Amino acid sequence: MSQAVASGVDWVQVREKDLAGKALFELSQRVARAARSGAAARGPASSVRVVVNRRTDVALALSPGTDIAPQDRIDGVHLGFDGVGAAEARHLLGPDAWIGVSCHAPEEALAAREADASYVHLAPIFSPISKRTGGPPLGPRALAAAARSGLPVLAQGGVDPENAGEAVSAGAAGVAVTGAILMAADPGEAAGALRRALDTAGRGR
Repeated sequence: MSQAVASGVDWVQVREKDLAGKALFELSQRVARAARSGAAARGPASSVRVVVNRRTDVALALSPGTDIAPQDRIDGVHLGFDGVGAAEARHLLGPDAWIGVSCHAPEEALAAREADASYVHLAPIFSPISKRTGGPPLGPRALAAAARSGLPVLAQGGVDPENAGEAVSAGAAGVAVTGAILMAADPGEAAGALRRALDTAGRGR
């Protein structure tokens, strides 16, 4: 974790659906601590955002304003289709929390904006690396349509250093990956390659 963040990852999602509340709470603390250690290694001006998947209660327990050590806190929650809605999460976590929503069609991004989400994941843009999907890739055109919602859109599904620039050119604010880093022989190098690809594409906008 620290190595990947030190190499350029600036957003981490804790996604362990099988863990009970206490175990997920403790894992989220450890991930936050490791991620912030990696950001510090990248430089004093660097930062990383940490969110937990689905569990708004864990996000609330580890939010700023609690007595949890600052390096162990997380920034918000990422919501799927089996938890509370974005509007309810916003009410619980407050105006400064980062609340993300998983989307599988461009029009869902607009609904997420109306529910006061902070950002969306749109997936799958390309053929996923780490898991099978039930439908065909949405492609850059759908990504561009979702970006017109006005929310930051993270491209998810099959993103690697070769196509990350295409996602950014289509309007993505960033990318969300699992297999491209976790399945790599050297996660730190894989993260660095993605970071370089994104930075290059960003300069070309």
